[in-house]
Amino acid sequence: MKRAIIDADGHVIERDEQIKPYLDEPYRSHPDLLNVPFFPTLDGWNRAARRIADGKGKGMPAPDAKAWLGFLDAAGVEATVLFPTNGLAFGLIKDREWAAVLARGYNTFLQEEFLKAAPTRLKGIALIPLQDIGEAVKELRRAVTALRMVGAILPAVGLRRPLGDPYYDPVYEEAQRLGAMLAVHGAPAQGLGFDFFERLVEARALSHPFAQMIQLTSIMLNGVLERFPDLRLAFMEAGAGWVPFMLERLDREAKNRGAGLRSLPSEELRSDRIFFHCELDERMLPVAVDALSAGQFFCASDFPHEPTHEFLESVTAFQTRTDLSDAVKARIMYDNAKRLYRL
Repeated sequence: MKRAIIDADGHVIERDEQIKPYLDEPYRSHPDLLNVPFFPTLDGWNRAARRIADGKGKGMPAPDAKAWLGFLDAAGVEATVLFPTNGLAFGLIKDREWAAVLARGYNTFLQEEFLKAAPTRLKGIALIPLQDIGEAVKELRRAVTALRMVGAILPAVGLRRPLGDPYYDPVYEEAQRLGAMLAVHGAPAQGLGFDFFERLVEARALSHPFAQMIQLTSIMLNGVLERFPDLRLAFMEAGAGWVPFMLERLDREAKNRGAGLRSLPSEELRSDRIFFHCELDERMLPVAVDALSAGQFFCASDFPHEPTHEFLESVTAFQTRTDLSDAVKARIMYDNAKRLYRL
């Protein structure tokens, strides 16, 4: 039976010792490499420790490919697109050479340990070392053509230049040429203006949407979408409620201050190549759909960061909503992610 859900954003829990066998030499065989974590910490909060302290379970499970397929079957999901966990801090890496080595190693690990197990159901998103733009272009090309991944991550936090900077144009050009999407994904909370928070819950409330707002502003007001008219972008894990606000805000500033654009930001954002995550229980979702279109929002399980039962419950509740038509629900649950990732 055909499933009617595509999970646009799941996660692997990648451990350093799992990635190490896939690194280039001399890193692969050096005994001292595991003495220091491969990825920087997100922001000083240990998510697993916080979950344990809050009574949310045993931290965070690390499902292998078999366990992931079990989740898909239990949830009635046709396919998932796998993002990293620790790798969401990839933009914080300062060493250009190490960033390139780690990206290659992680991408090969993801292909060998997950994607090969079920190529039609487990899809991969690559890490690319934007710290070295030439290496980023090369790794994007390898990930898409050799490893059959559907796109790559643009870290929303940590890079030294915002994503609208022309420095990134070679990656945008290559993604456009390959027909690969690029996913703006946050997670770290540092450097966003609220490093003084002392509780993770406060930082979590703002980190994803604030990071997305910053990068969307840079991309739109610097004309990235005008320079690359076939580029597909997705904004991950921040919900949809902030999107109508940003449409109005960006248009207002472009009109009042001038940004050298040929069209208003809202016109570009309403194109069929820009996509946004939504939470299935968001009250603002109908407003966001009306502001853009029903073809631009997708759902995600965030498994295993969120437990299986929460996704199942949210899907059930979403299907009973009366403020969205069945046709809109079908697009959010399935069609839009299929088109975004060209599955």
